[in-house]
Amino acid sequence: MESTEHGTARTLRALRHVAARSSGPAVGPGPRITLNFHPDRAAGGLPVLRALAQDGAYHSQFVTGTSNGGLTAHPGGDRWRWESRIFGGAYDDADPHERPVYGALNFRRQVVGAAPRFGSSHFRLTADTVGRTTFCYPDSAAEPTDFGIAAGMSLIALAEADEQDALNDYIEAQVHGGVLLARHVEALVLDASYRGTTVEAEARRLPCPVEWHPGYRLTVEQLREHADYRGPEYADLGARIAQDGQIDPRIIGDAARTGRYELQDLKMVWHTLARFGAPKGAGTALSPGGHTRTAGTS
Repeated sequence: MESTEHGTARTLRALRHVAARSSGPAVGPGPRITLNFHPDRAAGGLPVLRALAQDGAYHSQFVTGTSNGGLTAHPGGDRWRWESRIFGGAYDDADPHERPVYGALNFRRQVVGAAPRFGSSHFRLTADTVGRTTFCYPDSAAEPTDFGIAAGMSLIALAEADEQDALNDYIEAQVHGGVLLARHVEALVLDASYRGTTVEAEARRLPCPVEWHPGYRLTVEQLREHADYRGPEYADLGARIAQDGQIDPRIIGDAARTGRYELQDLKMVWHTLARFGAPKGAGTALSPGGHTRTAGTS
């Protein structure tokens, strides 16, 4: 762990608690932690990238009050309860700014990030953040019993052997001690659909490099072919918001800002796009059945 102002007693207590429950090989030097998110959403009434530029740090939902998953980060809420169990109560009475932020370990080296379920774009953190991170598999919302730290864990083998849906088979990472954009981020990696948009303009104001991945994309025909994934009503919604017969992350974000659609419904459209519309060559691995698995698909 870094010996900085972020190295609090709470952080050390949380890391030690998880370390006592972890075993297995050390994580190699290559995998990075990624924080997937939607870069065209709002946080605290501001576009999320503008809020990040003003604050200079990436915060948990205990601070922001926003989430691309469930919003249960409050005393007594599910997120609070899960953290209490995982970290041995280290953060039970902590200030929200002291709590860890959530991402995933990109052991598959996917250019779209390790957990596209939570967004088309991601921050790729520096290598040294891995040492102050705890891990679990599956997601903490699933009440996991398997945990890890960089010095030793068996979670990669568990994830590779699991036959979960490809949007769910990420190794969750809890980064302790804070994430400062200027110090702890290697790059912001954006979906190609945001080129030339206000998202790119806002991203250029951040104190970290901007990179691109090829982008998620599905035609309306392909969306309807996979209507059973989240439900035909979401395929219909995707078809209504489509532009030129296709959907991509920018189009979904534009629809979200109109206020005409339920955000949870648009999230289901995104899940379908993320599951079946990943860019080719976005990082592949073999699934347990021996089939090629592409980032966001299988």
